[in-house]
Amino acid sequence: MEASCLELALEGERLCKVGDYHAGVSFFESAIQVGTEDLQILSAIYSQLGNAYFHLHDYNKALEYHRHDLTLTRTIGDQLGEAKASGNLGNTMKVLGRYDEAAVCCQRHLDISRMLHDKVGQARALYNYGNVYHAKGKNICWSGMDPGDFPEEARIALKKATEYYEANLAIVKELGDRAAQGRTYGNLGNSHYLLGNFQDAVLAHEQRLLIAKEFGDRAAERRAYCNLGNAYIFLGQFEAATEHYKRTLQLARQLKDRAVEAQACYSLGNTYTLLQDYERAIDSHLKHLLIAQDLKDRIGEGRACWSLGNAYTALGNHEQAMSFAEKHLEISKEIGDHGGELTARMNVSDLQLVLGLKQNNSNSNSSAFIESPPGDSSLPGNSTHNFPQTLKPQMVDGQTCEETTTPQQTKSSIAKTSSKLFFINRFRSKKHRMNGSNSSPPAENHSSSSPPSARLDKPYTPDTLGDDSFFDLLSRFQGNRMDDQRCSLQDGLSRVPAPSVPCETPPVALKKPEASAQPGHFQDLLASSQSRRLDEQRASVDSLPGLRLDQRHSQDVLSKLMASADNKEPAEDFFDMLIKCQGSRLDDQRCAPPPPPTRGPTVPDEDFFSLILRSQAKRIDEQRVILSSETRPLQTNPE
Repeated sequence: MEASCLELALEGERLCKVGDYHAGVSFFESAIQVGTEDLQILSAIYSQLGNAYFHLHDYNKALEYHRHDLTLTRTIGDQLGEAKASGNLGNTMKVLGRYDEAAVCCQRHLDISRMLHDKVGQARALYNYGNVYHAKGKNICWSGMDPGDFPEEARIALKKATEYYEANLAIVKELGDRAAQGRTYGNLGNSHYLLGNFQDAVLAHEQRLLIAKEFGDRAAERRAYCNLGNAYIFLGQFEAATEHYKRTLQLARQLKDRAVEAQACYSLGNTYTLLQDYERAIDSHLKHLLIAQDLKDRIGEGRACWSLGNAYTALGNHEQAMSFAEKHLEISKEIGDHGGELTARMNVSDLQLVLGLKQNNSNSNSSAFIESPPGDSSLPGNSTHNFPQTLKPQMVDGQTCEETTTPQQTKSSIAKTSSKLFFINRFRSKKHRMNGSNSSPPAENHSSSSPPSARLDKPYTPDTLGDDSFFDLLSRFQGNRMDDQRCSLQDGLSRVPAPSVPCETPPVALKKPEASAQPGHFQDLLASSQSRRLDEQRASVDSLPGLRLDQRHSQDVLSKLMASADNKEPAEDFFDMLIKCQGSRLDDQRCAPPPPPTRGPTVPDEDFFSLILRSQAKRIDEQRVILSSETRPLQTNPE
């Protein structure tokens, strides 16, 4: 049985190494079903299975098995395994967008590696640490923030990422690991790029390009060329950007990656547009359009049509520009791109003015572009007053805030007063009925036919009814409900006759039981009443899947687990204890990460829209008109 579990695990590891993760997961799951008593083998299975699920993009399953691995390695005292499990757990949480928890795991990985003087482990921990902060900063930058106006939180995260990458570079250079240096240079260049340090980004990506050429890694070489082109765009060196985008296009064709080829054509066409070489720009965008149509990328088609319309407009070919602008509008409506639809409408409107086209309501293609001016009285539902459109909400708000008394409100206040008087009248009548058997007559005897206001005493008028009277009313009317909710004494105590007169000392039967004076009695009661709940909250070894315990070896394994748990340092970090105890409850309360923004496979991550906005954000802000505090809206007199 033991050999069978080990053989299944080894076969699963072999399949994962060759890239067949689905088959590898099947063998690992079979190994867990067989089970094993060897905790080291079980830890290795957890780690491999978590990595396989990570490659299959099933991050929740990966998180589950990496947690099992971390729990098991901590239990058996395997510090090296705990460091690796912490690193794997941090990478998985980073992908799920849980950056703070990922940073805690990476810090644990780094601390253990430093304690064990493991240079390789330290380098990996620093690299993972940098990836966490790079992903956090990138997510903040591209999650709806204004281009060129990134918040301070994003800048802090990206600066931390550069610090960790530089610390990783120092170690991998010492170890002579050129491949690790190449990966770090690439991520360091991307962090500098997001921070706006474009010259530092160029230096880092050039080092990445040299190392990629040393290893013959064409994919990494293609990424380096593309990143260099993006950095040169912001440096204003469009000719250099063009050369790097050309090399990106060549490598993409060699790799036979059609989507990347379309991205290169898109970037190259935009760069030619910046150089005002519109003929070459049109050629590149037409190539992008053809590939996008082959790959059924409607978003890419829309971007290509928008770029082609702008290029033809610059050349003065307005008829051709109109056809692409209308195509862009059609695609934007289809995919629900409201920003693209607004841009397309503006382009179509401008081109119609240039071509001298007249709006015709009978033309279905043109009627979509006709918009009535605000405040047009010819449309149904619009007011005939000639007020400005921007003043209408303010006037409405002013009317709603105005305090006026209407006849309906007057009737409502009278009804409320009558209800209050009737309520007090019922209280008075109930009080008289309760005191009917008393020998003393009531103070006042009102006729039932008199109106409510005539039966009201002066101390209980609505004006003089205070807090004391309210509590008195509440206690009298709700007293029965309060008594119903009180707990009753036991049968033995209920037989004790109640004293007829108030006594200063409680009865003998109401004193504490004699058994309560014994030491530890409360703890015994608590243990007997709450033992089931306490047992349900205990950590069980059976929660680890694949751990098989029989009668012969269960006592040895359990004693080993208990001994390792007793030898653990009591000064454990509170956050680690909280995560171990409450991890499942915390996970149940988490919300799913926001979906990434949709983009076509032929449009690069750094779209031309964001490139232009980020590079021109300061110039756009300088051209804005700042309204002074003394500015007032124009007032118009209604006719």
